[in-house]
Amino acid sequence: MQTKTLLLATSFLLSGLTFAQDKQHPPKTPPSPEKIMKDLDVDNDGLISYKEAKGPLKDDFKKVDMNQDGFISKVELEKAPKPKNPPRQAGNPQK
Repeated sequence: MQTKTLLLATSFLLSGLTFAQDKQHPPKTPPSPEKIMKDLDVDNDGLISYKEAKGPLKDDFKKVDMNQDGFISKVELEKAPKPKNPPRQAGNPQK
């Protein structure tokens, strides 16, 4: 009886820790076009230049810059192709 109670209490404790850990690290979602513009448009001209771009956006600059004018607008960000493989979430390995 004591062993069952101990196992039950341990499982509740571990499930509570797992739940708390998930709240600390919410699943990552891609940033909105508005957030990207706010974070990267350093000169506040409403466009992201290659020099201002960072990370995956810099890597795919030519794909996102649909009119090939050397700048990415909010409209181009909204129409940009979505990543094929979304970021993996901790604790949820892909099958």
